[in-house]
Amino acid sequence: MKRFDNINVIPLIDVMLVLLAIVLMTASFIVQDKLNIDLPQTANTESYQPPSDLDPIALAIDKDNNILLEEQIQSLPQLEALFISLAKQQPVTLRVDKQADFGTFVKVIDLLKGQSLNNLTILTEKK
Repeated sequence: MKRFDNINVIPLIDVMLVLLAIVLMTASFIVQDKLNIDLPQTANTESYQPPSDLDPIALAIDKDNNILLEEQIQSLPQLEALFISLAKQQPVTLRVDKQADFGTFVKVIDLLKGQSLNNLTILTEKK
């Protein structure tokens, strides 16, 4: 019977490198935004730092004036029902396409203010 003094690890390294390549390729697709919202540009803006204590709710308004909550289209009554159940200090981020109607933006802001959700961040793109 032949005795094994060492283990050949080269096939294990090859498999691990292939798995690493797959993870790195798919991770770049996960980060990309699916909504294609063209944010307005501003000169006087700060970098957005999400709060560490509560996860912000992500609202968006696309160029077709669809209101999206976590990338799902919502109606104004659905949003109002959700906003009623939120805590007053709940952070909310709002992304609005620069081609969206101002009236849709005002309706969303009015719903937020109606429930005293004042921890609002409107995201823009820096020039």
